[in-house]
Amino acid sequence: MSESTSPTDDLGVLAERAKDGDRNAMDDLLRQVHPRVLRICRSVLPYSADAEDAAQEALLNIATKIGTYSGRSSFSTWVHSVAANSARSTYRKLKRTAQAAHNPETMEKPDPRTTSVIAGTRLDLLEALETLERDRPQMVTPLVLRDVYGLSYEEIAAEVGAPLGTVKSRIHDAREVVRPLLRPKD
Repeated sequence: MSESTSPTDDLGVLAERAKDGDRNAMDDLLRQVHPRVLRICRSVLPYSADAEDAAQEALLNIATKIGTYSGRSSFSTWVHSVAANSARSTYRKLKRTAQAAHNPETMEKPDPRTTSVIAGTRLDLLEALETLERDRPQMVTPLVLRDVYGLSYEEIAAEVGAPLGTVKSRIHDAREVVRPLLRPKD
């Protein structure tokens, strides 16, 4: 790379070569964008395995849809959009799968006064969960199972293998941490 060429310029050149069918350029391109794609997915999805799945989906989309890249924005901006869309898509799939696994007839109705807005459209909730996972990881699963998926405290206790009182305490404490992160920033 010459002194006058930036990494973004190199990505654009690689993208054009890959778009024209150069397989080596595609391999190099995917290898170079992989860390960025994974970082973007991790910023949306709190669990590493889910983020890695979303990153793989994003890389596949980049490879198969590079022909749709028009060059109106920088290639790195396009990559960011593809990665963020893959992460959100993965999250929605996970949410649908979890909801389908539970019979709505037997699920306890969550209390709307203490339940977060459903996370499918709440990226701020995902970011708050990421903060919670970093600081107090034992609280994430109970909070998500209660406030996002609507499981009863008893079901959560069985799922995480903790006493009922501990689960209630973790959910209460997690809400105290997450609530200020969800407040609108004026």
